[in-house]
Amino acid sequence: MLLPAEKELRTVLARFAEARFRHELEPTDESGRVLEDVSYTLCVMTGARAVDQALATADALLERLRTDRRHGTRAGEGKRAGEILAA
Repeated sequence: MLLPAEKELRTVLARFAEARFRHELEPTDESGRVLEDVSYTLCVMTGARAVDQALATADALLERLRTDRRHGTRAGEGKRAGEILAA
């Protein structure tokens, strides 16, 4: 799976939170469509089939990015167990 860029993932998560809040506060056909659209986008970005799963996956991806940044690597990079880099 291709990992989404952190900025884009955070942007979609923010759009989802806003859409969900607006729809719960004052549900309309339009707010429902916006929530459905951003939910679909979040699911596609994370490779999930349901919003709850997409949110959990997004959290895990952000944690992975945070950990990789702390260790000076980018997501998906680094040595595999037993791999030696040639000098």
